[in-house]
Amino acid sequence: MGTIKIKPEHEFEGQFSINTRSSILLDPEEFRRQGHMVVDFLADYFQDIKKYPVRSQVEPGYFKKLLPESAPYKPEPIEKILEDVERDIFPGLTHWQSPSFFAYFPCTSSIAGILGEMLSAGLNVVGFSWIASPAATELESIVMDWIGKMINLPKAFLFSGGHGGGGVLQGTTCEAMLCTIVAAREEMLEKVGRENIDKLVVYASDQTHFSFEKAVKISGIKLENFRVIPTTKDTEFAFDPKSISRTIEQDIKSGLIPLFMCATIGTTSTTAVDPLKLLCEITQDYGIWVHVDAAYAGGACICPEFQHFLDGIENANSFSFNEHKWLFSNLDCCCLWVKDASALTNALSTRPECLRNKATDTEQVVDYKDWQLALSRRFRALKLWLVLRSYGIENLRNFIRSHVKMAKHFEQLVSVGERFEIVAPRNFSMVCFRVTPLALGNKQVNKFNMELLESINSCGNIHMTHALVGGVYMIRFAIAAPLTEYKHIDMAWEVICNHTNAMLDVN
Repeated sequence: MGTIKIKPEHEFEGQFSINTRSSILLDPEEFRRQGHMVVDFLADYFQDIKKYPVRSQVEPGYFKKLLPESAPYKPEPIEKILEDVERDIFPGLTHWQSPSFFAYFPCTSSIAGILGEMLSAGLNVVGFSWIASPAATELESIVMDWIGKMINLPKAFLFSGGHGGGGVLQGTTCEAMLCTIVAAREEMLEKVGRENIDKLVVYASDQTHFSFEKAVKISGIKLENFRVIPTTKDTEFAFDPKSISRTIEQDIKSGLIPLFMCATIGTTSTTAVDPLKLLCEITQDYGIWVHVDAAYAGGACICPEFQHFLDGIENANSFSFNEHKWLFSNLDCCCLWVKDASALTNALSTRPECLRNKATDTEQVVDYKDWQLALSRRFRALKLWLVLRSYGIENLRNFIRSHVKMAKHFEQLVSVGERFEIVAPRNFSMVCFRVTPLALGNKQVNKFNMELLESINSCGNIHMTHALVGGVYMIRFAIAAPLTEYKHIDMAWEVICNHTNAMLDVN
C-alpha cells in the first residue's frame, strides 16, 4: 500500500479542543478530505489483499503489547491512525475478502455494499417506527418483497401477498431464530396457559446451527425439552422424518407440548438439505411452528435451478437467510420472512407513550421495532437497495453460478486419484473432503487430517475450516469470496497436495 504522508504535528493542535465549534465534527470539507483518504486506503487494501496471510498468524494478546494503557489525551491525525491500522491491525486480521479464503461460510463485500453502509452510516437515522424515518421503513418493506419474489417465496410471506405476512431485516440468523421461537412460544402459551411453559418442546437435528440452542436458552424453554435428532450418512446428514415423527409422538404421550422445529437448507457442516416438504407435512398435524434456516444456501435460491430445495416452504411459518453471506451485502444483513406478522408483533411489541404518533395509532404502517429484539435499528435496507440496483438479478445469479462451477472444478480435482475422497455430497459451492484411510495405512485418519489442515492454515496461503460429522473429520472448502477465480482454486489445490505429500513422506 502507498506511503501515507503525515502533516506536521502543529497543524493539528487544538483541532478538536473543547473550545472548537462542535460543528467541526461534521465539517463537510474535512469529511470530504478524510473520506477520500479512507476510500483510497481501502482501494489499496483490496488491490494488495493477496499479499497478506489469509489467516492471521498472531499469538493471543499481541495487540495489548502495541497500545498504551489509556486512550490518547490529545487528538491524532487520520493519516497516523490509518498508518497504525496497516502496521498493527492488519497482522491481526483474517482476511475474509481474500480470493484464497475458503473457510466457514463467506461474508461478501462489494462496492455497492460498502457504499450502502457509508450512506446508512452518514444519514444515521434510527428507524424503529415509521414516523422516525418513513423512507427507512417503506424501503425495507419493498426490498423484502423484491427478494422474496427473487427466490420465489409463496405470496403468503410477502407484504404484497395480502395475507398478513411480511419481511424484516435482522442482523443475523441468530436473531431471526430467537424472534421466531419467542413468537411461537407466546402464540402457544395463549392457547395452553402460561403455567405450561415447562411442557413446551423444540426440535432440531444434530446438524442444525448451534445458535439455535442459544435461542432456546434465551427463550426460556427448558433445555431438557430440547430434542436433538441424530442424522446419519444414509440420509446424507439431513433430518430424518421418521425419527422426528416418533419423537413427537413420544413427547405427546408424555404430556408434553410440541412447539417449534428448525429445518435447515444448507447445514453448516456439509450443506445438507433437510426434506422440508415431508417435515412440514408431519409437523402440520401437531401445530408446530416450522422455521427454515437457509443462512448460507438461501442466496443460491435466487437461481431457478436451486429453488427446488425450498419445496414445502409454503407450509412453514418463517424463513430466513443471510444476504451478507453470498449476495454482496456486507455484514450484517439477515432477511426474515413470516407468514403471520401478528405472531411476531404480539410477542415483541411495546407501546410506550413517548413513541405514540398518529401513523402508528391508525395501524396503517409498519413499526419494525415490533419485529425484532432491540428498539433501535440501522437503515440496512438502503444498503440492500443499492446492491440490488447496482448489480441486478442477472449479475447476482451469475455470481452464484460462477462459484458453484468453481466448486465442481475443485470437486473433480479431489476425485482424481485415490489419495483424497469426497466425504459428503456437494449441493452448492462447498466441498467436504479428506485424505483417505487407504492413503494413510495404519495412521489415525482424523488426526492426520486435523494436522494437515493446521499445517495448511499456518502457512497463510489459503484458509479452510473443518467439520466433524458422524465421527468423521472432514475439511471444508467453501467458495464464495468476491475476488476468487479458477487460478485461486488451482493454487489452493497445489498447496493442499504439497502439504499432504510432505506429511506423508515425513510419516
